[in-house]
Amino acid sequence: MNTVIMILVVMTVIGLIFGLVLAYVNKRFAMEVNPLVDLVEDVLPKGQCGGCGFAGCKAYAEAVVLDESVPPNLCVPGKAAVAEQVAKLTGKSAPPIEPRVAHVRCGGDCTKAVKNFEYEGIHDCVAANLLEGGPKACKYGCLGFGTCVKSCPFGAMAMGSNGLPIIDTDICTGCGTCVSACPKQVLGFRPVGSKVMVNCNSKNKGGAVRKACSVGCLGCGLCAKNCPNDAIKVENNLAVVDQSICASCSEATCLAKCPTGAIKAIVSGTDLQQQSKNEAAANS
Repeated sequence: MNTVIMILVVMTVIGLIFGLVLAYVNKRFAMEVNPLVDLVEDVLPKGQCGGCGFAGCKAYAEAVVLDESVPPNLCVPGKAAVAEQVAKLTGKSAPPIEPRVAHVRCGGDCTKAVKNFEYEGIHDCVAANLLEGGPKACKYGCLGFGTCVKSCPFGAMAMGSNGLPIIDTDICTGCGTCVSACPKQVLGFRPVGSKVMVNCNSKNKGGAVRKACSVGCLGCGLCAKNCPNDAIKVENNLAVVDQSICASCSEATCLAKCPTGAIKAIVSGTDLQQQSKNEAAANS
């Protein structure tokens, strides 16, 4: 009995000693945290998307407060409103941010794109891409397994019934998480308010495109030749629209002249559920 008591006493004394040592070390080597860090973090959207280039909102808050070279407008999801708040808290200037949203640069859905084989592996774009670049004949097209949808931290994406992701531009923040997740680099950005986009990502020449997809860009240049504002160029066999010049003219000559319909008019404020219903109706 005495032995047990002695053991308990010794353990208690050792615990107290260690506690005092830890308390001293904590006080001696404690690092002061700038209270501004917490204030800045509170105004950030907490999406932890990494669109700012830092590992989450906390890391960006620390950087923008402690590093004079870090600008206050790097939080893409927060847009101008958050940039202004961060600038006010840190005493920095916030240059204007052009609002952007993600865009699926592919129209080759399950009814329009040719398949080389049936894929029965892991339902993931990265995994499918490891097998000969995926099942689609077009090696630049969307694989349709929804890896981008799963990666979106704001719930702005869903898979359409046609096998292509749909983006709700009312929710999309343009953070870029889905863009980084796509192994084919099918997803890109477009400015909010853009009128016309090329729904194709292929760099192949026209003949190869026709064999792989019925709605791919042929790089024929008819859209560029007929654009009255010279807003379209053909680069690497793919039409590219300069949104700063495009006026979405009433004639819509680029849309009318495209032989495959690869160029589409953008409907602003596209609602995810409504677009899903429209596509389901079109495919039925």
